[in-house]
Amino acid sequence: MNQHILLITGWGGGTKLLQPLQKALIQQGHTVELINIFNPLDEQVLQQYTEKARAFDVICGWSLGGQLATLLVDQIAKRYAVQKVLITLGSNPCFVANEAWSTAMDQSTFLRFKQSFAQDAIATLKKFGFMVCQGVPNTKQDFLTLQSLIQPQNLETLRDGLGCLEFLNNVSILKNYTGYQLHLFAKQDFLVSYKVERNLRDFAGEFFQTELVSGSHGFPLFEFESISCKICQYLEKITQTNG
Repeated sequence: MNQHILLITGWGGGTKLLQPLQKALIQQGHTVELINIFNPLDEQVLQQYTEKARAFDVICGWSLGGQLATLLVDQIAKRYAVQKVLITLGSNPCFVANEAWSTAMDQSTFLRFKQSFAQDAIATLKKFGFMVCQGVPNTKQDFLTLQSLIQPQNLETLRDGLGCLEFLNNVSILKNYTGYQLHLFAKQDFLVSYKVERNLRDFAGEFFQTELVSGSHGFPLFEFESISCKICQYLEKITQTNG
């Protein structure tokens, strides 16, 4: 069954990084619109994207995009009493650690990264790109692939994105959302620990599924064929369940 999917990319790289995944999902019969990150801390922007997301069956996002997808399904459920399918890829619901959620980047490391970005955005983006590819034997080759796809980004959008990574905490949303949820994580991810998947298993309700796959943080790009298959299998299962 054809699903209308909204696919949200991660921080720092632009939409081209998820074009292979988008095309793979389209080839399997789905309609997929790919968008860049946005600033949900601005209430008007959040309302605008919530309205846009209402037209889709599935809201899916990578890394920060997964956090944005989570906010959108929550907003749609609260405002319109409609539950969309939520799929996140390598996305920590709370990217910076706090007392209640320790499986995340520690605050001092994140603040150093933020300061580095303020001082030299281009060098910091390059360093971040390498971290996206880190953890697997072919890191250097993957990094070259990543660099070839990265698009110039609006600095204000990137600064807003860092603010989202610093302050968003979607743990309670995932715990309480009663719609269908699939959360995929990579075993060798350098930016989002595979242990997050273990934490989320504790939330598992009737429609809640998590899975560990092989790869770096860039697995939605470098493993796009297998990831598209997992997404399609999950959506097929939902279709059969709702028969």
